[in-house]
Amino acid sequence: MFIERTSVGLDVHARSVVAEAVDWDTGQVFSERLVPASEQVVAWVGRLPGPVAVSYEAGPTGFGLARAFERAGVRCLVVAPSKLERPGGDRVKTDRRDARRLARLLHIGELPGVRVPTVAEETARDLVRAREDTRGDLMRARHRVSKLLLRQGIVYCGGTAWTAVHETWLRSQHFEQAGLRVAYREALDAVMACADRRDRLDAAIAEMAYQQPWAETVARLECVRGIATLTAFGLTVEIGDWHRFTGATIGAYLGLVPSEFSTGASRSQGPITKAGNTHARRLLVEAAWHHRRPTSGPSRTLRARRAAVTPAIRARARAADARLHQRWVAMQARKKRPTVTAVAIARELAGWCWSLAVMDS
Repeated sequence: MFIERTSVGLDVHARSVVAEAVDWDTGQVFSERLVPASEQVVAWVGRLPGPVAVSYEAGPTGFGLARAFERAGVRCLVVAPSKLERPGGDRVKTDRRDARRLARLLHIGELPGVRVPTVAEETARDLVRAREDTRGDLMRARHRVSKLLLRQGIVYCGGTAWTAVHETWLRSQHFEQAGLRVAYREALDAVMACADRRDRLDAAIAEMAYQQPWAETVARLECVRGIATLTAFGLTVEIGDWHRFTGATIGAYLGLVPSEFSTGASRSQGPITKAGNTHARRLLVEAAWHHRRPTSGPSRTLRARRAAVTPAIRARARAADARLHQRWVAMQARKKRPTVTAVAIARELAGWCWSLAVMDS
């Protein structure tokens, strides 16, 4: 339990920081509007009666301010905005009221904090999310090309799309109209540019994934069927410290548990909460689909990955594969929709990944 003399609430924006501080010994309130420069905010807090604790809501400005307070020796709690409750009758919202409310909740210990990632973790997250953004850009660019051709009555029927053969077919398309010719060339060039950018990011991720401090966790996670280097590295950097969770709580952190509204004797469950980390949840759901089909044995790539880890990790990964496929078959027998089954398997897969990440080798 922390008991500081002064608690500070900050309402942080891109161009301003509204600060409200309360000295609980004297009751004095300090208010200030500051520029969003970490050194100036830390300097203002340093002039308050100590010891001091600070809180602000997590947002697009990142965690630089929290790290600055940590270097200054000031306890700083970064708050999850989605966990803050606002009274139903509160119809006035201002920056100062929000900052004052944070200061009061910090004093009574009622703020749900988030873990501040290290600089290395945040850098790796930016790399993984850049790759995810590129994947979305590539998908949209491909749709534009295919729909442009469809409007001209041209449909590819030569097999799987977006292969080398398909690319040759795309480049062979020619149009008489000058405007259409330019539009098609630009759309196709956008597809190639996105694909090149994706390949460069994949190479950078493959290089970083096997560096410390992520190499061991990545090697463990990719022993499970459906989890390759990109997924393993993405889960590793998005979740960060796996020891914060248990096998039962990590699913809730990733928003893979059912929502619930229960009161009295009634209990009502709905769709999954979709709380927590969206990127990690998407990776797990995509990996879960690989357990739909049975396998006669691990592939050559998977055997090579498992050969590089200890027998205990290898045995746990095999048990995960067997269990997850059994669960899929059981849910299919109950006539569950495939999408519902995939999410349920993803929730259990999160627990298996946690067990692999934290187990002693």
